[in-house]
Amino acid sequence: MRNELFTKEKERQLSLYPRIEKIEVKYTGKSHPGSVFVMNKALSTPYNCAMHLSEWHCKKSVLALVDGEVWDMYRPLTKSCEIQFLTFKDEDPEEVNKAYWRSCAMIMASVLKRAFKDEYSVNLVKAPEVPVISGAFCYDIILDNRLNDWKPTKDNFRSLTRDASKLIDKDLPFETLHVEAKVAREMFQNNKYKMEIIDQKASQNKEGIVVLHRFGDFVDVSEGPHIPRTSFCFQYEITAAHNLQTSQSELIWRFQGVSLPIHLKAHHTVWHKLLERSKRLVTEEKSAKAAAESHEAKDETEGIGGRCMDKRDYKIKKNLLLISFSFLLNSYQV
Repeated sequence: MRNELFTKEKERQLSLYPRIEKIEVKYTGKSHPGSVFVMNKALSTPYNCAMHLSEWHCKKSVLALVDGEVWDMYRPLTKSCEIQFLTFKDEDPEEVNKAYWRSCAMIMASVLKRAFKDEYSVNLVKAPEVPVISGAFCYDIILDNRLNDWKPTKDNFRSLTRDASKLIDKDLPFETLHVEAKVAREMFQNNKYKMEIIDQKASQNKEGIVVLHRFGDFVDVSEGPHIPRTSFCFQYEITAAHNLQTSQSELIWRFQGVSLPIHLKAHHTVWHKLLERSKRLVTEEKSAKAAAESHEAKDETEGIGGRCMDKRDYKIKKNLLLISFSFLLNSYQV
């Protein structure tokens, strides 16, 4: 039902533009600066703009900056604007990293929702916003209380990972939809945790708008932005499940995983280290501390910390800190 309601609302919003209106989109990136594209209002997306530039822009662009706002590649443009594109190998990939981790967590949520079939109930709670340097993306769920004593095995995680790989191989696009809170509530009326998130998100803007994302037939409440397609994931594994001690009567499971994108493949020995690290319980508190430390280290490489390094050490350390997923390697403790 949720998927059908998403489609219905998307079609309704498109019907608000019965006549195609044109907008001008000015590209402000390094290549082809000043290029102007005439696009269709509420229909054309940043990806359509990338198609006017090159195949490289289509394949490498993870997010767009639209008038300075971070934007999904498949989110329609609604007015004339300036645009540039963000990739995994930008000097500062922070927003791209966040989007990737967020999307990996959403893929995992889709897998978990289906994994237990109809035999056991699964309630999706939330995807904690944790930085890449935390070592794992996460999604919190509540399982049927008959599974409270369940101890997931390696085979269980392998099975979950296989299901995720199937979704990744389907090359599914992440779609964005901004809806009124009442529409979101109708979609998630049977999930009290999502209803709480919807009310919270709606209260944060005067229009009461909630942002939804979909890939395939899976819909979730997520501000985004997300990566363009599931195929941007390359190495991907679901690695751990921890019981969280909370004041709630229901037991919350935090599932964790790790992934590297197609543009940043790692040697198998490095990947093994990342897998082991991703099994440690990730908490918001630890993640905040790790993120703060990484920013301090980044400042240090830029001369703010005042410690002297020769040019070679400076270049190595700066690359470790600024090239997307080397954050994980830089923080890995042998």
